[in-house]
Amino acid sequence: MSKTDYKELLQAGVHFGHLKRKWHPKMAPYIFMEKNGIHILDLHKTAVKLDDAAEAMKQIAKSGKKILFVATKKQAKDSIENRVATINMPFVTERWPGGMLTNFATIRKAVRKMSTIDNMLKDGTFKVLSKRERLQITRQRAKLERDLGSIADLNRLPSALFIVDIKKEHIAVAEAKKLNIPTFAIVDTNSDPSLVDFPIPGNDDAAKSIDKILEIMTGAVAEGLSERQTDKDKNKAAADKQAAKKEAESAKVKDEKAAEPAKEKEAKAKPAKTEAKEAK
Repeated sequence: MSKTDYKELLQAGVHFGHLKRKWHPKMAPYIFMEKNGIHILDLHKTAVKLDDAAEAMKQIAKSGKKILFVATKKQAKDSIENRVATINMPFVTERWPGGMLTNFATIRKAVRKMSTIDNMLKDGTFKVLSKRERLQITRQRAKLERDLGSIADLNRLPSALFIVDIKKEHIAVAEAKKLNIPTFAIVDTNSDPSLVDFPIPGNDDAAKSIDKILEIMTGAVAEGLSERQTDKDKNKAAADKQAAKKEAESAKVKDEKAAEPAKEKEAKAKPAKTEAKEAK
């Protein structure tokens, strides 16, 4: 995996932090300077943290586990929906439902409710309901789709979370921490980086900055998925080769067993021929 170029981060405005008066002291190691009352992040340190996080996410994806992307702020929604859709990972962009991780069974029930409504539409049950009931169910389905549609395929707890703005998504961070789920996050100068496992110091307010970091992270996930598929193909090829070898050996044994009666018959015939010659 190629190293992140800090110049790309600079062009995307990843280095812009918050006003000096809003800073969090634990972000001090990642702050390069102050300019016009705004903190400027050290992009060399950001690039190192970004590469570490990307490598870790790549390994999670390579192991076949799911990563949940969380970003409900307006600037991040489009980037999350567009980039995460390409790697087929679940995401939350509308609202973080309280207890989504700590009360996952209830969330799954709501997702199943959505499937039940879909089945009603398919089997004709929906048509026999009154107009009012149909309207209520349609509204309920739309709400469920909006809030939970992007996690419909999440059958078990995710193995990691990627979060944009840990202050805004503090409930998601707290739930992940309670369940010991690894967290990756863009952490601005007003946030506490110690709250997450893989903090990425960066601007979490500008759409361009968020998109650049997401591009790198989703690229790492895509690479992990690609390597997983390559390994699967190799293992399948090796298994097929082994199976073909066993089949060939089995066929050889069968042929040898089938040839044994003929050999025995031939062996018995030889003494009889010899006796006939001697009699002459």
